[in-house]
Amino acid sequence: MRTERTNDGGRVERREPKVIVGAAIIQDGRVLACARSAPPEVAGRWEFPGGKVEPGESETVALVRECAEELAVRVEIGDRVGRNVRMAHGRSVLKVYVARLLHGDQPQALEHSALRWLSAAELDTVTWLPADAPIVAALRPLLAAG
Repeated sequence: MRTERTNDGGRVERREPKVIVGAAIIQDGRVLACARSAPPEVAGRWEFPGGKVEPGESETVALVRECAEELAVRVEIGDRVGRNVRMAHGRSVLKVYVARLLHGDQPQALEHSALRWLSAAELDTVTWLPADAPIVAALRPLLAAG
């Protein structure tokens, strides 16, 4: 998936979309959901923790860094969950990975207004951001099996 735009000379430029990574942190058959605190238009909506992959970073390295920054936890990254989710009119793509906490770390809401552990039956009790909704659907069977 590429985005195209015309430059000043009339040529079409193609750019790869920016990659956003998310962590579906699973523990005891439940997944961690995080409530956004900002910006105002999405505050209170729920997401998986994560963020942008910076230049020179792999997706998994970026996700380990983001979990440390947002939740003060160390994680081990596992398999991908669900499909790529296009965001920002195709300028970004969300990729979510299963993750597990290491060393008994417990997440702290450093950048979110709230954290909740949700079982498969509880996934629909929060209002997910639109980009995270397809991942929630893909997670349901993983949580039910676990």
